[in-house]
Amino acid sequence: VQLQASGGGLVQAGGSLRLSCAAPGRTVSNYVMGWFRQAPGKEREFVGRITRSGSTYYADSVKGRFTISRDDAENSVYLQMYSLKHEDTAVYYCAASTTVLGTTRSRDYDYWGQGTLVTVSS
Repeated sequence: VQLQASGGGLVQAGGSLRLSCAAPGRTVSNYVMGWFRQAPGKEREFVGRITRSGSTYYADSVKGRFTISRDDAENSVYLQMYSLKHEDTAVYYCAASTTVLGTTRSRDYDYWGQGTLVTVSS
């Protein structure tokens, strides 16, 4: 499964950004789709995920500020980010998991996009 993440960029603190993850030729609703991020010098961390049924779950650090959605017609998943903080600066990755249930563990995700850089200036 090829995943193409896009939409990253430079934004001021308090601003918004929407990331996209396209899976050409694939039905994203057949997978658990997750978003992860990795800040400089830190380990990759879970951001949020959407299950096959459309259920979403978020890390506490982004809950209430980030929203994951899915467009089955476009074979895409989105990460809408609001009220961005400097500490949200990271490379953001989308990933697909074939597990039955939703998961927050990166090792459960089988396919990964290339990452897109989000920089939040303070």
